[in-house]
Amino acid sequence: MAHSADDIIGQCLAWQDEGLSVALATVIETWGSAPRPVGSQLGINENGDFVGSVSGGCIEGAVVEEALDAMETGQAKLLDYGVSNTKAWEVGLACGGKIQIYVDPVLAS
Repeated sequence: MAHSADDIIGQCLAWQDEGLSVALATVIETWGSAPRPVGSQLGINENGDFVGSVSGGCIEGAVVEEALDAMETGQAKLLDYGVSNTKAWEVGLACGGKIQIYVDPVLAS
């Protein structure tokens, strides 16, 4: 069954049903002109497939990489991106705001 981009949890559950590990990235705090509001989510599977958005596209690639690492280690991560952060400029968050993202790996059982 196909899941819409709005059904992030449903897609993550479907991936788990297929035996894949997943991670859920959630915007937990924003400052200034942030690209997506608090509560925005991105679901990622161990193959690097993803659904949803935490930044409207400007840092999704970096968050996917961090999520893959979190699935590898089994450890959650707290990520910060903003214009004062060199990494933010490298990955494209130049909107003038800052966002904090919590990445929680949910390993396949």
